[in-house]
Amino acid sequence: MIANQILLLLLMLSVLPSSAALPLSPGNIGNLFGTSESDGKILQRSKRGWMWNQFFLLEEYTGNDHQYVGKLHSNMDKNDGNVKYVLTGDGAGTLFLIDEKSGDIHATKRLDREEKAMYTLHAKVLDRNTNAELEPDTEFNIKIHDINDNAPKFAKEIYFASVPEMSEVGTSVVTVTATDADDQTYGNSAKLVYSILQGQPYFSVDSENGTIKTALPGMDRELKENYQVVIQAKDMAGQMGGLSGTTTVSITLSDVNDSPPRFANLTAVESTDIGGAIGRIKADDPDVGHNAEMEYSIVGGHDIFNIITDQTTQEGVIIIKKALDYESKRDYEFRVEVKNTYLDARFIHGLQFKDYATVKVTVEDVDEPPIFTRNPYIIEVHEDTAAGSFVGVVSARDPDADNKPVKYSIDRHTDLERLFNIDSVNGTITTLKALDREMSKWHNISVVATEINNPRQTTRVPVFIKVLDVNDNAPEFAMSYDTFVCENVKAGQLIQTISAVDTDEPLVGHKFVFSISATNPNFTIVDREDNTANILTRRGGFSRREMSMYFLPVVISDNDYPIQSSTSTLIVRVCACDSHGNMQSCNPEVLPFSDGLTTGALVAILLCVIILLMIVVLFAALRRQRKKEPLIISKEDVRDNVVSYNDEGGGEEDTQAFDIGTLRNPEVMDANKLRRDIIPEMLFPFRRTSPIKDNTDVRDFINGRLQENDSDPTAPPYDSLATYAYEGSGSLAESLSSLESAATEGDQDYDYLSNWGPQFKKLAEMYIGKSPDRET
Repeated sequence: MIANQILLLLLMLSVLPSSAALPLSPGNIGNLFGTSESDGKILQRSKRGWMWNQFFLLEEYTGNDHQYVGKLHSNMDKNDGNVKYVLTGDGAGTLFLIDEKSGDIHATKRLDREEKAMYTLHAKVLDRNTNAELEPDTEFNIKIHDINDNAPKFAKEIYFASVPEMSEVGTSVVTVTATDADDQTYGNSAKLVYSILQGQPYFSVDSENGTIKTALPGMDRELKENYQVVIQAKDMAGQMGGLSGTTTVSITLSDVNDSPPRFANLTAVESTDIGGAIGRIKADDPDVGHNAEMEYSIVGGHDIFNIITDQTTQEGVIIIKKALDYESKRDYEFRVEVKNTYLDARFIHGLQFKDYATVKVTVEDVDEPPIFTRNPYIIEVHEDTAAGSFVGVVSARDPDADNKPVKYSIDRHTDLERLFNIDSVNGTITTLKALDREMSKWHNISVVATEINNPRQTTRVPVFIKVLDVNDNAPEFAMSYDTFVCENVKAGQLIQTISAVDTDEPLVGHKFVFSISATNPNFTIVDREDNTANILTRRGGFSRREMSMYFLPVVISDNDYPIQSSTSTLIVRVCACDSHGNMQSCNPEVLPFSDGLTTGALVAILLCVIILLMIVVLFAALRRQRKKEPLIISKEDVRDNVVSYNDEGGGEEDTQAFDIGTLRNPEVMDANKLRRDIIPEMLFPFRRTSPIKDNTDVRDFINGRLQENDSDPTAPPYDSLATYAYEGSGSLAESLSSLESAATEGDQDYDYLSNWGPQFKKLAEMYIGKSPDRET
């Protein structure tokens, strides 16, 4: 905000007149920013006024919501809070607000100079307590400074004008004028410069007043009659950052008498297809019927044109035999002969039943697309070249007479990986990424040549890029080998023939060299000089007990530059074979201890087994001495859980067999409700709730049990955990919950459990009382 105040102060110092020329009001002066006498003087003080009569504000301000405008200050204000500043006039209270105590004026929103350039307001200084005026009502202005926020606009989107053909260079055609809503008197926001975007080299425009003039001599209406000219108007005197607007001017060449009379000539567009007709001629024969039938022909024939007879209209139709080219030849002339098809021998003497005419053909120019010097292009480039490397150059030219400039581009649908780039000016193709021949040997892209002045004229050419090989891959095994050696093999016996492959393609073919990286006591390798090698045993008598598998590293090298090599590992299994060398088994055999273990090792193993047996016996004895824990350890450990009795031990303490599915049983019977977190002082009489209805949701079932617990008078005053789990019905034993046991904690008679069948045998053993000696 300090910077904004300084900017506004500089603007005012540059545009305001001297203090003597300002309209002043009676009273003592206060400067714009409220500087008191002790702050120093910014401007010369006067005895006749207490404020400036004009403030300045930039339009379309984009800073804070409330923009600072200026400050009103009176020397009557002693900074004791007794002075009140009041603002009235244009926008007061809506667009402009004033701080009653400090006199600061703020704008509440962005202001547009084009809507209103100046606001007139009135300021008063009042006593806050009595509302008496301390200073007279004073008028001042807030002037909106312009910024460049409006682009030039032409009165019409399309202008129509005409100029005589063959006019001299500089002939005025029409003047187009643009307007700019910005301030004409402030800066360059409304200073316009005109330029021509389209229509050269035929026309030009005056940069200051927008007058369009002819720029090319000898413009012939008979060759081209209409021109489209695009004019641009740019503010800021044409500098960078200025705004611009455009308009189109349609200019027609009016005719002048610049051509003598001639017989009718034929015109042909150079793009006419071969076999197409370019015109008709007709001879006059007063006979009728077949006596008037005629036949046309070109005298001496012609390379480009031919003529045929239309039997219906008896006209000669001139057709094209070979493609026309305006740039090669524009005018043709030949003689046409016409004669009757049927002749009467009585009248052929002394009369010529034929006639001749000279035909002139003018070729008209057509804007043709660019033509490449070659089609297609085949370019070679080495792989692994760095990004940005040169690949090749394509070249195209405009075949038209004016030879318009051409730009180049790559059809990215043919280069989805964006491997290549092309210079739009000279057609140089470079790489964007390194190429790998092993990934792709050929890249087929399409290069598009486009006329800069007419983007609709395009031509594309295929470019086939061959990636040349560089020896950057090492050879490796041609396949995965399953190699074995017999236990009874002899030294020097062939066990495997290996070969290699290389993804590179040297010019003279592959030549691989095989070797073993270090001296191996078990195997050796013999290079056969035909890109294969034999693996031979160096010794005999292999044993699966000693080593069931050998890893043989084989080094394979090529002969290209630079030499590439790799190490591949051959796995050799030791197998049992018959006398003919056929593999029988490669699994290691389980052999008796006597064959491979010493006596000391056997004794050590036996001692370990004995020690383990003693530890097991001691552990079993200790367990028998341990007193079996009761099912209910304490009075507080009262649990009501669903228990699964299909495994050993656990009893009621086995809580892993809980199944939520049991809660969906509609015949679940309620158990004695006891709190698990307190010791029950009394046992309530057994209550059996009615079974839940069929298809009752588990959530409703649980909510019902929750309400019953909440209404239980024996519940403690603090929160506790309650588990709602019930066994299903249908069991002969009914509920096995301990909560339904007898009220006393004494011994009970569980002999009836033995009558429930074998499946309850384990349960009966757990609950039937035993003598103290047996339990011990």
